[in-house]
Amino acid sequence: MSNNIEGKIIVITGASSGLGEASARHLSVQGATVVLGARRADRIQALADELTRRGGKAIAIATDVTQREQVKRLVDTAVQRFGRIDVMINNAGLMPHSPLERLKIEEWDRMIDVNIKGVLYGIAAALPHMQRQKAGHIINVSSVAGHKVRPGSAVYSATKHAVLALSEGLRQEVKPYNLRTTVISPGAVATELPDSISEPDVAASIHAYYEAVAIPADSFARAVAFAISQPDDVDVNEILFRSTRQEL
Repeated sequence: MSNNIEGKIIVITGASSGLGEASARHLSVQGATVVLGARRADRIQALADELTRRGGKAIAIATDVTQREQVKRLVDTAVQRFGRIDVMINNAGLMPHSPLERLKIEEWDRMIDVNIKGVLYGIAAALPHMQRQKAGHIINVSSVAGHKVRPGSAVYSATKHAVLALSEGLRQEVKPYNLRTTVISPGAVATELPDSISEPDVAASIHAYYEAVAIPADSFARAVAFAISQPDDVDVNEILFRSTRQEL
């Protein structure tokens, strides 16, 4: 019985660690060809080499999602090498929490560039190929913070709310092309995401919180696989999940 993952060409941004790395590993085991994009070229190349040694198919392409031409090159390379793109996972993200009054404006700009524009650039790169194919699946990564706002998370939450809105608009617009769309909103997952927090007091608080409630990154990978593995006439539009211990 087909898992609807085997043989698919899947592009993943932010694949050098955390959610992206876990997804690459899980989908590779399921038989997908994974095309890995991230800024840390050494990390994704090592991952691609590991997956290949284990019998999978994987390539790595250094990609900064804030640079539109680099995201386009990532997707175009996948299509040139393998003939198509079946799934685009817009996963790259940053979470430098801080209270608004501290005016971490450069961090605000960076979150907007990565968390919103990076998703848009991924959509822009993948959509023309999928429209031509009349098939494909775009998966965007939001967060529980896209549903809940708390002090210190205003800008991050705003970017993740934006991902929800973009994903719903995309869902409605791609129906003529037979495309599927999914937005996944994880809660606290054990990744490097809290390491992007520059304010020491905020970082200490978030790290302590994650140590108490965070679940492994493969929880996200399984959610991705669930959405992809559904029959082609089933479109899983939203997945929101948390640690059982997470109250927020």
